[in-house]
Amino acid sequence: MRKSEARKLIGEAREAFDAGEWQRSADLHEQVLAHFPDEEPSAVWWYDAALAHKFLRDWEKALDLGREAAARSPRGEGDPAYWNLGIAATILRDWATARDAWSGFGIELPGGEGEIDGRFGAACVRLDTDGQREVVWIERLCPTRGRVVNVPVTGGRRYGEIVVHDGEPKGERVHDGTAFPVFDELTLFEASPLPTLEVTVAAGEAGDLEALLALFTEHGFGAEPASSVRLLCACCSEGTHQQEREVLAGAQAVSLAAPEPQARLLLERWAGERAIGRSWSGLAGVG
Repeated sequence: MRKSEARKLIGEAREAFDAGEWQRSADLHEQVLAHFPDEEPSAVWWYDAALAHKFLRDWEKALDLGREAAARSPRGEGDPAYWNLGIAATILRDWATARDAWSGFGIELPGGEGEIDGRFGAACVRLDTDGQREVVWIERLCPTRGRVVNVPVTGGRRYGEIVVHDGEPKGERVHDGTAFPVFDELTLFEASPLPTLEVTVAAGEAGDLEALLALFTEHGFGAEPASSVRLLCACCSEGTHQQEREVLAGAQAVSLAAPEPQARLLLERWAGERAIGRSWSGLAGVG
């Protein structure tokens, strides 16, 4: 292949990329890279080819091409080639490659080998299941994985599941004056064994409902009052929003994440702590 032909194909690959034709873009990039793997701009070509496969959710190819991109990129300078390689390696559970990728990006990791289980702070993830989208809070375990700490209202999603998210924030949520990024979900990494239940509770005071939420949290379960759920359009969801859990007195639905026998025991305990002002009914599974 002549360099003039390579330049033409790279131009076509970029046009395909801009048009969202990920497979065509990847194929054209790889066609050129087969002949010119180490030209001056080849690091960008490897990166774009790997990125196209990321958008295709072809993680094996994203990993293979991502390795080539990272090998031609500077370490410790926040180069995105390492970030995308870290994502692909994490999804494929290639922990040695993932650890090297995050280090190459410039992130300090907890010591040891194998799966990364650290404390990377709180963030939000926009879950996406069959077109249903919901922003939930997570505890970040590594640069791209987090454990869901809300009880999702989206069918089939669960409190405690671990998701892999993208690296580019799409919106933010502000809590107690601190802004937290909202990332898009890439895939469900680990399912949660906790079923989702729904119950109607009557709380004489807001503090009564707070006590119920705290009780479930203390036992490693989840509880989410309907009053804390806000509906936003897709455009607004990617903006900046205040995110405060609104806990109200009165009767309302509460989503629970717990096995039904334990949920029933905790509800009885909660209601029995005060003779007046606390009651519950209609405990049932959801979805």
